[in-house]
Amino acid sequence: MGRTSRGFHSQPSDPARSRETHRWDLVRNPHPPSAPRVRDLEHALNVFDEMLQRRPMPSIFRFIQILGQLVKMKHYSAVIAMNKQMVECGIRPDQCTLSIIMNCFCHLNQMGFSLSVLGHFFKLGRQSNVISYNTLINGFVLKNRIQEAAGIFSKMLQGGHCVPNVVTFSTIIKGLCRRGDNNAAIQLLRKMDERGFKANIVIYSTIIDSLCKDTLVVDAMNLFSEMISRGIAPNVVTYTSLIQGACNTGQFEEATKLLYEMASRNIYPNVVTYSVLVDGLCKEGKVVEANSVVEIMIRKDIEPNAITYNSLMDGYCLRGEMGEARKVFDLMLGKGGMVNVFSCNILINGYSKHKKIDQANEVFEEMFRLEILPNTIVYNTLIDGFCKAGRMQEAEKLFSRMLSCGLLPNVQTYAILLDGLCSSQQLSRAMELLREMEDNKMELNIVIYNIIIKGMCKAGRLKSATDFFSSLSSKGVVPDVWTYNVMINGLCNGGLLVEAEKLLREMEAKGCSPDGCTYNIIIRGFINNNEISRAVQLIEEMKGDGVLCRRINYGIGN
Repeated sequence: MGRTSRGFHSQPSDPARSRETHRWDLVRNPHPPSAPRVRDLEHALNVFDEMLQRRPMPSIFRFIQILGQLVKMKHYSAVIAMNKQMVECGIRPDQCTLSIIMNCFCHLNQMGFSLSVLGHFFKLGRQSNVISYNTLINGFVLKNRIQEAAGIFSKMLQGGHCVPNVVTFSTIIKGLCRRGDNNAAIQLLRKMDERGFKANIVIYSTIIDSLCKDTLVVDAMNLFSEMISRGIAPNVVTYTSLIQGACNTGQFEEATKLLYEMASRNIYPNVVTYSVLVDGLCKEGKVVEANSVVEIMIRKDIEPNAITYNSLMDGYCLRGEMGEARKVFDLMLGKGGMVNVFSCNILINGYSKHKKIDQANEVFEEMFRLEILPNTIVYNTLIDGFCKAGRMQEAEKLFSRMLSCGLLPNVQTYAILLDGLCSSQQLSRAMELLREMEDNKMELNIVIYNIIIKGMCKAGRLKSATDFFSSLSSKGVVPDVWTYNVMINGLCNGGLLVEAEKLLREMEAKGCSPDGCTYNIIIRGFINNNEISRAVQLIEEMKGDGVLCRRINYGIGN
């Protein structure tokens, strides 16, 4: 932001005088009063201007308080600009200011500037502390740049400017877990022990949560037991992660046991804990049990939130109980401000999947009355519903409406439309849409081209499908196993068995291994065309390759 536009007109003060003023401030009052509590950015700027113009100027401690409040409000650019003005007015940055500015650059994804701040500090002849390094490491972790974070961490371990602390280890472990590298996170936990650092509940909970997300619940429970044996008390976050892991692997008895264990330790489940349990039960179709959990929450004065009710509504949708799903939606409406775009999409998707497209469309129109603007996902869901119902005219009309609202369709939107057009035998319109996408330089993946090839094969246009398949390399697209399966199926259905087998050998030569589905398709093709002996040969070949196929009654013995 342009602070110069506000007209900073105070003259730079003498740096030595500023430091002397700061020292006298601390002598007269060792605990200086806090800076005013700022309401918003404009208020902060006004207070900041007034402080800069005071004589004597307040100590840097007061300025840091203002900057800190703005950081909490996420006004990172403003903080950077204000710090620059402080320097121009003769206020030299200290280590606290350094960490604040580095943190702001990190949040703005300007890691180069964050590094330069650290370098500038060294040029001033000052040595940075562990807080500054932790801030920098956390910035890289937030941007999923774990290699750079690990590089800084390694230099700290080797000795030199700064020694890492528990926060440093915790930040790196968080980054490793975010990347899904649980083994490296556990190895670092062991390294902490070797260096005499005691891991805390945050570190253990981070790794346990990551293990649970990867359904490694046994490993998570073992780490949990280790944590307990070391005298580290678990908290609600730890238990919530374990309960989620148990639910994700269908271990609902274990999840219930963990809930009782929490109570025995006087750790009380919160809305997140209960919501995790509700979501897990609903995904398994146990909506009655999930509803009972919601009732328990209410009895315990824990108000279910939008996530809780969304999970319950989704559970009813999965079971096709759309009347019950609508009741949950209406309940959320009655509570005011609870229904969001995600809630609406769940209901629209439920109606669409169960062939109630008109009700889905009604919910879509209701969103506008509720002043909830549909996003691309909502449009995709409803467009897909119209396509599946064979109502292509309405699907295309909705697509045009989406464009007129200024929403950009994504590749998924086009894939839905292309599939709908091909399924309704409007191949020429599908090809027209594909050319439009290519002309607009959209990044098209193999899924898009698979839809077109399948549409051509379904329409009996095998020559066009073969030519289109051959052109993929010139488009810079590599066929996957699904592409080959579609082509082989089309050739088999057209009686072109030699060409189908040739394609089977080609995919093997090009490093795209056939799967069970590939063999099922071609074997069925040979059987349907009375090539029984060749089908038997392929079955033996498939067994020799160790490929598992679906059990199909080929009608040729075992």
